[in-house]
Amino acid sequence: PAEAGGAPLVPMAGFGGRRFALPLAGGVEAVLLHGKLRSASAEEPVARLLLSGPVEAVVETIRALATALPLRPPRCSLAEQARALAQGNGSQGGGPGDAPRPRRLGAPRLQPGMAVEEALRLLLGHLVEVLLWHETIAESGEHPVGVHQMRVALRRLRSALKAFRRAADGPDLRHFDQGLKALARTLGPARDWDVFLSGLGAELAEALPGEPRIAALLQAGARHREAAYAALRQLLASPEHRLLLWDAVALDALRPWQDEAEEAAEARRAATLEALAALLLSKAWRRLTRVGEEIAHLPDAEFHALRLDGKRLRYLAELFAPLFPRKRTRRFLERLAEMQEQFGLANDASVARALVESEAQGPGAWAAGVAEGWVLARSRRARARAEKAWATMLATEAFWNQG
Repeated sequence: PAEAGGAPLVPMAGFGGRRFALPLAGGVEAVLLHGKLRSASAEEPVARLLLSGPVEAVVETIRALATALPLRPPRCSLAEQARALAQGNGSQGGGPGDAPRPRRLGAPRLQPGMAVEEALRLLLGHLVEVLLWHETIAESGEHPVGVHQMRVALRRLRSALKAFRRAADGPDLRHFDQGLKALARTLGPARDWDVFLSGLGAELAEALPGEPRIAALLQAGARHREAAYAALRQLLASPEHRLLLWDAVALDALRPWQDEAEEAAEARRAATLEALAALLLSKAWRRLTRVGEEIAHLPDAEFHALRLDGKRLRYLAELFAPLFPRKRTRRFLERLAEMQEQFGLANDASVARALVESEAQGPGAWAAGVAEGWVLARSRRARARAEKAWATMLATEAFWNQG
C-alpha cells in the first residue's frame, strides 16, 4: 500500500491449518478452514466455514447447520483477528492478544440521496453487527455496558424496521422483528437489576454504610441480577438465537420484501428517503405532543407511555438526522436527549420501586421500605426536572419541516 512508502511489508501473523472442501445439496460448496493463527510470540485456534452457491440454497443450508451446531456470523474478519493477536503481544511477547476492533458501533449513518431499500439494508447490517459485537460482553456479565448497548441496538433496529414498513414489509421482516422482541424481553430484567444496583442500591449503601438490612437487600438484588444474566446466557447460546442472527443475513441476501404487491414496490421506488423521514418524524412528533403542555398531572402509567413515545421519536430523529442540515438537527437532538434523560431518571425510580417490592415481605421489609421511600423522593425530583425539560422541548422547532 501507498502508506508503506515503498518499504517491504513483513507479515504480522499468519494462518496455518487445513482446508476441507465438501459439496453439499442444492449446488452449495462448503469450505472449512481449521487451524491456528500464529504471530511471532502467540497462537490461537481458529475455524471458519465458508459457503458458496445459489443464495437460496446457501441460506437454507446455513439454517440447517446452525440449528444443530453453534455456528454464528463472525464478529470480525480473519485478518482482523490475526492483527489483534499480533499487536496484542507486540515486541514483549507472552501476553494475551489485543481485542479485535469492531466493524460497526453506535448509530448507523444514512446519506442524503440514498434509495429507501439501500438505507434499509445499511441499517439492518450495521445494527445487527453492533448487536453481535456486544453479545460477548453481555454474556460475561462483567460490565453492564454489554446489555445496555444490546438494548440500544435492538431498539434502533426495531424502530427502523417499523419506520420502513411503508416501503418494505412482509412475513419475513415481521418474523425477524418478533425474534428481536423476544430478545428484548430477556435483556430487560438484566438491565433493570444493573441499573438498580449501580443506582439506587449504591446510593443506599453510601447513605447507610454497614447497615446489615440494606446489605441483605443488595445481596438479594445481586442474586436476581445473576439469575437474569443466566437466563440471558441461555438464550444467547440457543439455536433460536443463532437462527435469529442468520435471519438477518438472509434478509440482506434475499430481500424478500421485493416479492410484495406491486403497489408497495412502486411506493418504495417512488419515495425519497428524505420524504419518508419527514413523514415519520412528523407522525412521531404529533403522537408525542398530543398530551399538551402540562404533564404534572399525568399518572405514572401515562407518564411512562409518554417517555416511550419520546424514546421512539429520539431513535427516529437520530436515525434520520444525517439527512438534514446539521444546524437544524443539533439543538433538537440535544433538547430531546435532555428530556429523555430526565424522563429516564423518573422511570428508573419507578422500576426500582417495583423491583424492591419483591423483597418487601419478612426480614427484608424494613430495607424495602427504606428503598421505596428513597425512590419516591427521587422520583418527585426527577418528575419536576422532566416537566421543565418537556416545556423546553415543546418550544424547539422541528428540523425536518423547515424550508
